[in-house]
Amino acid sequence: YVGFDTCLMATVENALMLDEFADYMIASEETEPGIGWYYTNWLTQFGRNTSMSTPELGKLIIDEFTRACNVNCRGQKTTLSITDLAELSATVPDKLSAFSKSISGLIQDKEYKTVSDARYQTREFAQSSRIDQVDLVHLARNMGTEEGRALADALSGAVKYNRCSSNMSNAYGLSIYFPYQRAGYVDSAVNTYSQIGMDSDYANAIREFAALETSGQVVAGGTGSPVPSLLGTLMEQGGGTGLSSADMIGSLLTSFMGGGDFSAISGLTGSNTEFLFGRSMPDEELADYLAEYQFDRSYLAFQSNGAGGYEISMPEEQWDLIHSVDLQMFYDDGTGYIDLGWDNAYEFDDDGDLQAPEETTWLAINGQTVAYYHLDTTEEGDSYQITGRVPALLNGEYVNLILVFDNETPGGYVAGVISDYKEGETDTVAKMSLPPETGDTLDFICDYYSYDGTYEESYMLGEQLTVTDDGLTVSDTVLSDGSAVMSFRFTDLYHTEYWTESLSR
Repeated sequence: YVGFDTCLMATVENALMLDEFADYMIASEETEPGIGWYYTNWLTQFGRNTSMSTPELGKLIIDEFTRACNVNCRGQKTTLSITDLAELSATVPDKLSAFSKSISGLIQDKEYKTVSDARYQTREFAQSSRIDQVDLVHLARNMGTEEGRALADALSGAVKYNRCSSNMSNAYGLSIYFPYQRAGYVDSAVNTYSQIGMDSDYANAIREFAALETSGQVVAGGTGSPVPSLLGTLMEQGGGTGLSSADMIGSLLTSFMGGGDFSAISGLTGSNTEFLFGRSMPDEELADYLAEYQFDRSYLAFQSNGAGGYEISMPEEQWDLIHSVDLQMFYDDGTGYIDLGWDNAYEFDDDGDLQAPEETTWLAINGQTVAYYHLDTTEEGDSYQITGRVPALLNGEYVNLILVFDNETPGGYVAGVISDYKEGETDTVAKMSLPPETGDTLDFICDYYSYDGTYEESYMLGEQLTVTDDGLTVSDTVLSDGSAVMSFRFTDLYHTEYWTESLSR
């Protein structure tokens, strides 16, 4: 076997590439906790019985790793699986090809929304790093096609043993790259697939998807950043895109054929947009589709809910275009706006209208208000786990503190630390280390916007904190009256972001 005691290596791409080098692959779909594999027990047992079969040995490795992580890495997500590479190579490629063709067929038949919804609902790994690796069994099942079900069955047969921590759902042993959060890696992925001999049908499918998603972002525009909301200029931008089908054709052709500005689309620079020319849908049909499935920005204004509060009200067909909603909180410090991040704390009334919160509380660590960004919510029956990140400098190094809220600790705790590599520094995704120790220093950082809309990165929030023997405590803090400025961030089926108008409290 080839075993990866490292993050994110349990991919179909790796498994297909490794077939000629090993019988089995042992690897993790998610980022590994920093302690890594627990070698002592399985090596001891293997030493006592060297004729143990590889699947038996793999099961020992997986069980020991999962057990050690559960004991030592509270709240950290754990996955590990063993895959029969010969069975995978014999059963999966044809099923993956058929599944890929079905995705391309859906998009060409103007069912992009079906594919986008399925992708959004699929278990994603290293989500904050936006590397777009998702569980392939979950994706295949979410697609709801015969080809998807056949692929899921083949994958489940090839994965001989798989274990996850209790806070990790819908992780079945093997992931795959499928663009959604950013399209900047599509060209690179397609080139890699060609080099390792993967069938071209999957490359074609992700090119089709990314091309239409990017097209939707180009014509929708979105608000792109919270600045218009903060400056009160959001409503001056008007309602929907205001583009007819004919206008959209011109906009698309100007952007794609004329070297358009892609700076507003995450991960695209103009030099990694070859996938855009892989679209098979004619321009006129694409424009018609985008005209039909476009979000109307005129609904981003708050209105009175009749009970002294405010709400966002939209017709059902508009809500159907939205994948996610986040409550974004800012703090007006007298010279500008501190970005305190976003959370999934919001409510709908009985009519399905989104209610603005009455209370202006936010998260704090050891009493210090921090910027917090919700990442993931896992629910299994009555159990839940909410995960988020807090950007900071740990002993002078950029990190994200990972916060967890669950049944046992609804108030939250710091589960660990992940190094935060800056854009372009490396494509590596770091393991999660244990929480900060006594004597470590923390400087909490955030984004900052001046009153004129100027953005400042890595603004220091509060005073430096030195960790004591008492550790770190997560709590809520009440923002002073008149200082809280909130808005909602909507993300649509093209992964275009919009902010509502801001509301001061």
